[in-house]
Amino acid sequence: MKDLFGKAILDFQTNNSPEDLITETSISEADEMSVAYLFRSYDEMPKLEQKALQLAKGKILDVGCGAGSHSLTLQNDRNLDVTSIDISPNAIQACELRGLKNAKVQDILTLENEKFDTILLLMNGTGIFGTLKETPNFLQKLKSLLNPNGQILIDSSDIIYMFDDDEDGGKWIPGDGYYGELTFTVSYKNETEATFPWLYLDYNTLQNAAFANGLQCELILEGEHYDYLAKLSV
Repeated sequence: MKDLFGKAILDFQTNNSPEDLITETSISEADEMSVAYLFRSYDEMPKLEQKALQLAKGKILDVGCGAGSHSLTLQNDRNLDVTSIDISPNAIQACELRGLKNAKVQDILTLENEKFDTILLLMNGTGIFGTLKETPNFLQKLKSLLNPNGQILIDSSDIIYMFDDDEDGGKWIPGDGYYGELTFTVSYKNETEATFPWLYLDYNTLQNAAFANGLQCELILEGEHYDYLAKLSV
C-alpha cells in the first residue's frame, strides 16, 4: 500500500502542497475529491454523521478514522474516551498532529483484548468489508469488541440508482455478484494506489447479514441520497 489517501491527509494537515485526490470505481469515472472535506467541522458534516456522533456514548472506537474529524468532535466537544484506528500510518500521524489523544495504526480484524460501548464506522462504513462474502467476518469481529448493551453505528448507501433502467422498468445490474461490490482506485500527485474492493450495502442486505450473525439492526436515519445510518446491537 502506497498510502496515498493518508499522504493527501498528511499533506493537507502540514500544508505540504496538498492536491485533490482522484477516485475511480468499477462503475464510475474518475472524480476529484477535495481533501479539505475530510477536515470538516461538526457543523459541516452531513446529518447522518451528526446523528451518529450524537448517539455515541461510553468508550468509543472510531474505525477507519481518516483525518480524525469525527473523533475530534467526540473528544473535544463531548469529552468522550475515543480510540481512533486506521490502516494508514500517514492519516494517523495527521490525527496526532490534530490533537487526537489515542490514535493508532490498526486493522480492525486484528484488534484484540479491548471492549467498547460504541463502535463507529462512518463515511460508508461498510466499505471496509470489501465484499458481501467477507461481511460476516467483520460483523463477528465487531460483535466481539462490544461491551454488554454496546452499539455499532454504521452508514452506507444503496447504489442501485447508479445503474441504468432496463426495458422492463427495472434496473440493469451485472449478474456476477452483489451490485454494491465495487473496486476502487485512488490516485494522488501522479501516483496510483493498487485497486481495492469496496462495499456499499443497501439497508435490507445489511439487516439480513446482521441477523445472520446474531446482531439486531435498526434503521436510525435516512439521508437525502439513498444513504442511511443503522445501529447494530446484540
